[in-house]
Amino acid sequence: MSHSHADPIVGINWGSSNFRAYLIAADGRMADTLESTAGITTLSREGMIEAAHQVRARWPQAGAVYAAGMIGSNIGWVDAGYVDCPADMRLLGDSLVPTRIGDLPLHIVPGLACVREADGAPDIMRGEETELFGLLAADRLGGAPVVALPGTHTKWVRLRDGRVRDFMTAMSGEIHDRLSATGLLASVVEGPGHDGPAFERGVRAAATRTLGLGALLFGVRARVIRGVLARADASAYLRGLLIGSEIADALALFPELRGASVPLVGSAPVCALYQAALAALGVASTPVASADAVVRGFAGLHAMRG
Repeated sequence: MSHSHADPIVGINWGSSNFRAYLIAADGRMADTLESTAGITTLSREGMIEAAHQVRARWPQAGAVYAAGMIGSNIGWVDAGYVDCPADMRLLGDSLVPTRIGDLPLHIVPGLACVREADGAPDIMRGEETELFGLLAADRLGGAPVVALPGTHTKWVRLRDGRVRDFMTAMSGEIHDRLSATGLLASVVEGPGHDGPAFERGVRAAATRTLGLGALLFGVRARVIRGVLARADASAYLRGLLIGSEIADALALFPELRGASVPLVGSAPVCALYQAALAALGVASTPVASADAVVRGFAGLHAMRG
């Protein structure tokens, strides 16, 4: 079946817990969406074929189909591997992995891997690269040297000349979720945590590096038990500790952070916490609307294929 560049394309952001497919018109606009909880971790191979079949049935007019995220991981349909940094969109486009899921031919976007300059440690990302290059293509990042993507596993990404040079991933969001749900701190921590004096105290306590996180985390319980910290503030203080420690790591690896405003890409409530934490440590930041970033990324990758 032949397709022309006038045909719409499909981009699928297929993560661990969610499936989001977009019909993208030839001019790069999003024309339709299909969302479900058909994330990779919930599906057998037959389930992946069924999800792909739904895309085929809904948008038979689509030309090329692209998928990014955990669908290309070692627990996905096929391991699409990683492209080594420094990487730009062309390198990513040249490294797409063609495959077929049931009756749907598609190209899977690889992740990015780096070896950080500052500490020589490896890091990886999968899914965020498509969003990042979409933001770069739309000139949404304003030439900032470092971008943060706050979330369960927050990414701090260093950019230069339209390329991703290296990056750091921190598990602060996951650690907060797990410590709030089970274990010793769960009995003193309630709610998601919010900005305010307790949050900022946590940020500063961790960022000063007097003690490591292991000691500071137990201190959340001791402070509540001894009446130094109100139980209602414990979640905010815990979040502050985790985010403050993470920002201190990012500043140590990427000193450029200090001199520029950091774009924050992610959900508004989480970005607001990071903005407050950065401000407490004297670093400017700006939330960036990212709703269409992944769509722009897929459109850009398709354009690269000429």
